Amino acid sequence: MNELYWHTCGEGDRDLVLLHGWGLNAEVWRCILPRLSAQFRVHLVDLPGYGRSQGFGALTLAQMSDLVIRQAPEKAIWLGWSMGGLVASDIALRYPERVSALITVSSSPCFTAREGWPGIKNEVLSGFQHQLSEDFKRTVERFLALQTLGTESARQDARILKDVVLTQQMPSVEVLNGGLDILRTEDLREQIAGLSMPLLRIYGYLDGLVPRKVAALLDESRPKSESVVIQKSAHAPFVSHPAEFCEVVETWVRGA
Repeated sequence: MNELYWHTCGEGDRDLVLLHGWGLNAEVWRCILPRLSAQFRVHLVDLPGYGRSQGFGALTLAQMSDLVIRQAPEKAIWLGWSMGGLVASDIALRYPERVSALITVSSSPCFTAREGWPGIKNEVLSGFQHQLSEDFKRTVERFLALQTLGTESARQDARILKDVVLTQQMPSVEVLNGGLDILRTEDLREQIAGLSMPLLRIYGYLDGLVPRKVAALLDESRPKSESVVIQKSAHAPFVSHPAEFCEVVETWVRGA
């Protein structure tokens, strides 16, 4: 069986697992790693088929979660960004004894817009899947540009995300399509209401992929969880506002 790429660093006494989003890899966390590794024992992983975790095809959300948990620390705080937030949430639902606290960043239990639920239009995700087969590198770059749209540092932030992709082997079209399938079809809204561990949800005020309205809707259905909306940030708040992002995480973990 193929092994996932894991890297552990930091001197803290609490384990923190970071899960990246669609199309990217664990290098996306480098901008906040120095600060977080001073507080936690940080575990970085390239999700199956992404970055240095090669040799995997398209996977379901459950299959991805099962592979990730196999090499994970016994008990940790799990922080997942975007699609990584879905993976972290699925792990918290299916392996609650392994998760001491859950943090989702610019993520949603249901990424696709449904009746009464804001999200990405189904035809947009289907369009990306169609475009992947024609020019997958340009399609990934367009998706990354959407993630920084509206921020004061949008061009610089998009370049950072693009560089993260280019530093490692590109995921295959099959893997990328599988990830888009997860974003298009998964709906964990009902299950998430039953989570027992502390939950923090971080959003970007300008996020065009996970609208901030999601925060208010989950505040109602998950009153015991906490949400923070970072002003002037879009889909990647830890890239555009690293100091503020880390402060939110550290403050919440101290009280969790």
